[in-house]
Amino acid sequence: MLVVSFGTSYAQTRTKTIAACEKRIAAAYPDYQVKRAFTSEMIINKLKARDKIEIDNPEQALNKLYRAGYQEIIVQPLHIINGSEFHDLARAVNNYQHKFRKIKLGQALLTTTNDYFELAEIIKNKINLAPGEAAILMGHGSEHPANSVYSAFDYVLKDKIAANYHVATVEAYPALTDVLPKLKFSAKQKISKVKLIPLMLVAGDHVQNDMAGEGPDSWINIVQQNGFEVECYLTGLGEYEAVQKKYLAKVAALITETVE
Repeated sequence: MLVVSFGTSYAQTRTKTIAACEKRIAAAYPDYQVKRAFTSEMIINKLKARDKIEIDNPEQALNKLYRAGYQEIIVQPLHIINGSEFHDLARAVNNYQHKFRKIKLGQALLTTTNDYFELAEIIKNKINLAPGEAAILMGHGSEHPANSVYSAFDYVLKDKIAANYHVATVEAYPALTDVLPKLKFSAKQKISKVKLIPLMLVAGDHVQNDMAGEGPDSWINIVQQNGFEVECYLTGLGEYEAVQKKYLAKVAALITETVE
């Protein structure tokens, strides 16, 4: 069983998120060997040079599994959307289809409509908003067409939970600047406090610096400069037990399909 994520160079959040998801999957399926791969070569190279930690990319991991004689492979990504990283992984898996008796690729966290509804409920249960408070969830953003997931999830949050939940991305649309005017001119209530929440697996560089950093371009400083009190949540989605269980459910679906 190969668990694949973008990766992170932050050891503490890596343990609380990626490793926690891997451990939950391993505990549920003790007959499987659970292996790790990262899709970010930048993270892989940084960990090797700085910490002497060697982590395979998906192709390297699959090659090792093939050479070791494994015949049934479950590949579960820990990605949030089925974007460019996911499709690169899918191509890698496809390249090894003929080398294993069975190889299955799972889905990203937000794939089905029900995934959207379930994650919205998880966010609601984790983030309590009092009157006069709003939440902005920080997604990564992508040039891939799957970037539309962020706008769709924003719609689901507003439709199923409350209008004062918003999604913005670091590198795409909607951006923080697209969300701020909605806070200032909220029709139903005057917003005075904003909670910034990672919509990312790990609380890595984007969360530590782009969200909560000291630089003038960090989200916390930009939102404060716009007149709001700000509270930052430095918790990646991978720390949420309910999110870990969602990834586990995706693995279970693959195994059931494989058995059948």
